[in-house]
Amino acid sequence: MSDTRFSLPVTTPRSPEEETGGPAQTGARWPLPEEAFWSEEADPHWMAPGELTEPQPAIKDDEPPAKAPAKAPAKGEPAKKPAKGQAAAKEPSQAAQERRPRQRPKAVADDTAQPQPEPKQEAQPARRKRDPYLDNVKFVLIALVVVGHSLVPTLSADSSRALYIFIYTFHMPLFVLISGYLSRNFWNSNAKTNKLVDTFLVPYVIVEVGYALLRVSVGQKWSLTIIDPAWLNWYLLALLFWRLSTPVWKRMKYPVPVAIVVYLLSGFSQISGDFSMDRFFGLMPFFVIGLVMQPEHFELLNRRWIKILGVLTILGAAGVAIFLAPKAKLSPFYFKASFQDLHLSWYMGLGLRAGLLVCALAMCFAVLALVPRGETWYSDLGTRTLYCYLLHGIPVLVAKEMGWLELPWLFGPLGVLAIASSAFALAIVLCLPETRTVFKWVLEPRLTWLYRRPSRS
Repeated sequence: MSDTRFSLPVTTPRSPEEETGGPAQTGARWPLPEEAFWSEEADPHWMAPGELTEPQPAIKDDEPPAKAPAKAPAKGEPAKKPAKGQAAAKEPSQAAQERRPRQRPKAVADDTAQPQPEPKQEAQPARRKRDPYLDNVKFVLIALVVVGHSLVPTLSADSSRALYIFIYTFHMPLFVLISGYLSRNFWNSNAKTNKLVDTFLVPYVIVEVGYALLRVSVGQKWSLTIIDPAWLNWYLLALLFWRLSTPVWKRMKYPVPVAIVVYLLSGFSQISGDFSMDRFFGLMPFFVIGLVMQPEHFELLNRRWIKILGVLTILGAAGVAIFLAPKAKLSPFYFKASFQDLHLSWYMGLGLRAGLLVCALAMCFAVLALVPRGETWYSDLGTRTLYCYLLHGIPVLVAKEMGWLELPWLFGPLGVLAIASSAFALAIVLCLPETRTVFKWVLEPRLTWLYRRPSRS
């Protein structure tokens, strides 16, 4: 039992910066997205300055001051007899006091005292509003994913090929980097740990079966290999294994250099696509970089000179993509091919992988610097990118099989513009809340019956 002889000390409330500064306690203005925060009002053990553990009775102004107790007579001195009227007045009150049971003072109450009622907990504050910045980034990236997949039938045209190279240099690396950043506190939450099954394994199996049925419906052969993800489904398995490896990277002193070394050396091995292991190693540095990033790093990208440098980086990358389009191979931009598959010597392969890493990081930071940080018309759409990623393959695959993306006029700048605009509109539709309402039971099943409830201490 708790000791109730002493009241709890009065504490001084901490500033909001101390409460929501994140793991580094830097007091950054940009909070973790979708994370609840503690404040003095939400802490059941917090007390306002000057608040006592027990309320004291109020003293009225019109009450006379309490009389001091009568002095005991000195030794050898006769006790004073009270007046006749006074004695008669005091006798009933003394008798009542003798009949009343004695109460021990609260200041000396021991462990046998009755437990005091706990102070009423105040209502917990509402959850912090999502920061729109990352949602803006995610929608831009998912729209580029749809555009990139839609351009595949027209890659024989230089204009389409140039845009394809430009997109694939950074869009999935940046997606993986953002996923790493959002995985920093992944293992600190039971609900997020449960999502390893709810959001990855179950949707993975459902999507694999769904795409196998779709391929049969358009005239292709039945093929279903769960360990070898089909088309865009590789990302679910790769992200699952990246998140499972998160505790290992967080224990390392120098996780980013180690991840880069593993990324470079993995080119010597012909890693198969089973369980997305080729992409797991090929995009590993971006996940680890996102894992070690802090909110203040994103704030550094909000400076004007960095934004100007970002514009120059994007324009330079577009020029390089146009220059390389007629002769460059597309395999390196998937971040999974080995040196042998690319027909490169070991030193050329290492140089190519290192160059791709530098270019991809430069474009990632340029995009992060240029994306709006405030609320935009597409901020809400960025909260449902999972649906767009897993569902856009259906209309794109149907359009390919029907020949809608191979019309002659699409092989040129005007066709690239038309495909990109249509893909952008498709991304908007698939990120709408109505789409989530229709497909939530498939892509985000609530399997609460599958998990143990966390113990409450």
